[in-house]
Amino acid sequence: MIYFYGEIMEKVQIKDFLIGENEKLAIMCGPCIIESESHALKAAEELKKIFQKHPVNFIFKSSYDKANRSSISSFRGPGLEKGLKILQKIKKELDLPIITDFHEPKDAKAVAEVCDIIQIPAFLCRQTDLIVEAAKTKSAINVKKGQFLAPWDMGNIVEKILSEKNRRIILTERGVSFGYNNLVSDMRSIPIMKKFGFPVCFDATHSVQLPGGLGSSSGGQREFIPTLTKAAIASGANALFIEAHPEPKLAKSDSATVLSFEELKELLKVIVKLYAVLNE
Repeated sequence: MIYFYGEIMEKVQIKDFLIGENEKLAIMCGPCIIESESHALKAAEELKKIFQKHPVNFIFKSSYDKANRSSISSFRGPGLEKGLKILQKIKKELDLPIITDFHEPKDAKAVAEVCDIIQIPAFLCRQTDLIVEAAKTKSAINVKKGQFLAPWDMGNIVEKILSEKNRRIILTERGVSFGYNNLVSDMRSIPIMKKFGFPVCFDATHSVQLPGGLGSSSGGQREFIPTLTKAAIASGANALFIEAHPEPKLAKSDSATVLSFEELKELLKVIVKLYAVLNE
């Protein structure tokens, strides 16, 4: 069932800007995982310089813990306490809004105290306790659509958030399972999810993953990121989620799909123009 919450899409305020129709393109970007304090700070500083050259709103993204790694031996990050201190430092020193994901209901409040947007991972998007605790914080919530869900199934998740009187909702398309170790992006998901009345984001880098494709880690097809990103903008996305790393080959998470900073620069030149044309 598709729910309709009104003909006018609500806008979500983040810091001093809005995400929604007829607003600047918002881009959530950063290394997949916090590799160290110095690495995260340097990456955030460089990304801020890159995004300042374009008419977009930049939100720094990195994870303090990746609890859904393919292998038990995969690097998971610095953990909640240390990770949030690093994100707080980036927020304060660089004056940047922050988004990160969390995996346990008990962590929602601590994450919301530091981050401007708290994110529900795709694999956990149907976990009611996680959704409700996030909603209770009254923080902006970005929900990744599970690889196993149809876009109209997100209506039930929206209802869970609204049950706590929280309307600061962003929904993210990140591909759907297509056989084994493969994802496809159905761009119809973007206008379908926009009918719920909240902004929709497209996850450009996770959408090209080949989950578990390398056996003990996920593979990916980085070369298709520009194609899918342009298609998402053309389909009406209000925001983008793009993981980027100064040296993708050395990335401790998602090395097959994160963009290099140079690749990000080239992509921005195109999508900013496309977004401007479609939102004149």
